[in-house]
Amino acid sequence: MPASAASAARTILTRLHDVMASRSHAQAKLNNVVEVIGEGLDSEVCSIYLLREGMLELFATRGLAQEAVHVTRMAVGEGLVGTIAQDTEMLNLAEATAHPDFSYRPETGEEKFHSFAGVPIVRRERAVGVLCVQHAEPRRYEEVEIEALQTVAMVLSELIANADLVDEEEALLSPAMTGPQRLAGLALVKGLAIGSAVFHQPRITIEHVMAEDRDAELQRVYLAFDKMREQIDRMASQAEFGVGGEHEEVLQTYKMFAYDEGWSRRIIEAIDSGLTAEAAIERVQQRTRMRMRQIDDPLLADRMHDLEDLSNRLLRIVSGQMGTAATMGLKQDAILIARNLGPAELLEYDKRRLKGVVLEEGSLTAHVVIVARAMGIPVLGRVRGLRGAIREGDLLLLDADGGHVTTRPQPAVVDAFEARFAKSKERQAAYAKLRDVEPFTRCGTRITVMMNAGLRDDMPGLSLTGADGVGLFRTEFQFLVSATLPARERQTRLYRDVLDAAGDKPVVFRTVDIGGDKVLPYLRHNDGETEENPAMGWRALRVALERGGLLKVQARSLLEAAAGRTLNVMFPMVTEPWEFDAARAVFEAQLTYLKGQKKPLPEAIRYGAMLEVPALAEQLDVLAPKLSFLSIGTNDLTQFLFAADRANPKLAERYDWLSPAILRFLKRVIQGVAGHDVDITVCGEMGGRRLEALALLGIGIRRLSITPASVGPIKELIRKVDLEEIGGAMNGWLMSPPRDLRSALIAWAQERGIDCD
Repeated sequence: MPASAASAARTILTRLHDVMASRSHAQAKLNNVVEVIGEGLDSEVCSIYLLREGMLELFATRGLAQEAVHVTRMAVGEGLVGTIAQDTEMLNLAEATAHPDFSYRPETGEEKFHSFAGVPIVRRERAVGVLCVQHAEPRRYEEVEIEALQTVAMVLSELIANADLVDEEEALLSPAMTGPQRLAGLALVKGLAIGSAVFHQPRITIEHVMAEDRDAELQRVYLAFDKMREQIDRMASQAEFGVGGEHEEVLQTYKMFAYDEGWSRRIIEAIDSGLTAEAAIERVQQRTRMRMRQIDDPLLADRMHDLEDLSNRLLRIVSGQMGTAATMGLKQDAILIARNLGPAELLEYDKRRLKGVVLEEGSLTAHVVIVARAMGIPVLGRVRGLRGAIREGDLLLLDADGGHVTTRPQPAVVDAFEARFAKSKERQAAYAKLRDVEPFTRCGTRITVMMNAGLRDDMPGLSLTGADGVGLFRTEFQFLVSATLPARERQTRLYRDVLDAAGDKPVVFRTVDIGGDKVLPYLRHNDGETEENPAMGWRALRVALERGGLLKVQARSLLEAAAGRTLNVMFPMVTEPWEFDAARAVFEAQLTYLKGQKKPLPEAIRYGAMLEVPALAEQLDVLAPKLSFLSIGTNDLTQFLFAADRANPKLAERYDWLSPAILRFLKRVIQGVAGHDVDITVCGEMGGRRLEALALLGIGIRRLSITPASVGPIKELIRKVDLEEIGGAMNGWLMSPPRDLRSALIAWAQERGIDCD
């Protein structure tokens, strides 16, 4: 191991410049490169494999048997080298033989070496080779050494391209790019779309990696930073979402990264090591991607995606290749293809032509998803191998509801999709006609159908759907998209705007529910420890009560925003009655303070609790007299009841809302507040599904709070239901559960002409 990994990396880059400047032929340069790296990292072995005729061939080595050069070959995906090429990711192993993909090649004489580190040699985002080092003693290579290898791999990519050492077309064209293919992903924003594939960014190939004039490269990158920041400032001021709001906060966070000194410093350091401006940006971008793969925190990962977005923008500016699909203009209905996408970049597109987005990465909490949802654009994320399976202009059928996209579909598949798309539009049109129709059952009972929200831009859904109000406003969204804790004035402005938009319809504000899968980087555990089971840990009301200032500021903001109106506020994840009492006391203390300040006050305050923790059901007799309303959060409640993580696909069959266990539990909750003046509402995905909503009506639920898109379908269902009929059926099934209650309920509905799809 070198005494100084940093100095070793610098030495490698300096010597590499001399190798590349020499007049020797390509093979001689490769032979010199492996010697330079081996000596610089004090590794007994350094080898270069290149892709030729579909196989990875050993082209140069220091330390392995020279007779193996141009003899040892392996398929992509075979052995450690093949795995690196297939995944386009580095490996860093203290003991190579312990890796499940290790493959021994006796002709190389590598049996005496233990440690192994390898990085892909990438050309136009596809691996055309692998650079690796080995050491006799078991050890993991330091991060700076891996970065040096990745920098060398960039230089090798240029050498390989100039010397025609690989068949570039063969390496870059995937066999999957010919016939129809169905690619699975994660639905980030649901919906259907059809259009031609358009790549967000044309591929930028870095032709020159080693710099001739360091000062000139620095000047180029300084000018590029200035231009990029001007663009971001301009876009942030032109976003078409009105004044204020979460979208503005998203863009401000994005802008913060554009001015981040640490990021720019790393790029300058890479130029100082001898790279061109383009290569330096790409080098730092590769480092960012490595870190992204190691980040478990979804919010921090999303912010790294923002940094990747800015790197792409900076690279386009410094290379002079500014044209993106947005700036060139969409000529027809398009499905946008990208590794990832920043919120500002999405805003550049013509909303009339942009029909959908498909991402290789992405997550439900990403900033771009918040913006896309407000724009009404379906988004599919985490589609592996996306850029290797789709060509520019391919016809795509995007089914974000089903979590997949179909490429180059057969005509019959297109016809079926278009028919389904048309039917979906007809249904939506039919549901829209129910906007002003009150949801009465066949037997004349009025059911309250409210909607869930979390953004200012969700509020137009009240008038569009005819919902009775907002049964759940998730106040944490403002915290999730903010770089720092939102100030009281900003919170007050949001809550007041929401109440103004609702008019005379009620809005139920849930106090901030953070923690679990909603981690804020600026609000951490005092001890800094990572939770093993965050969904059941330090989150929601537990955080708010421990961090008194958090709930105190939110309480005052809500009270001031609701001046002259009724304030409906509920506390999440209440486990015991004393927690409700403590949270209410915070509000009452702030109310007393505002009275003393002669501030305008709400006309009335209604306090409620979220029932998500099963233990609370055992103390409803204690809590109910204190409540104005009780909201049942079926998402968390069900996973706690079944001890089944709702995000784990292996447990999907165990997470069934039509299990007799959950329905019996809910019925017992209803009975637990009987005799008290307490409104019970089910809020969450369960109430927005027609079959599950039918079951809820059958056990006595009369209030639902669901997604805006579900309001129309649920209204239509309610008008077909006789509560006495479904109530009798549900009582019978719960007393003597059938083997499959879901199937029994479907059959019951079909007999009565009730469509529950």
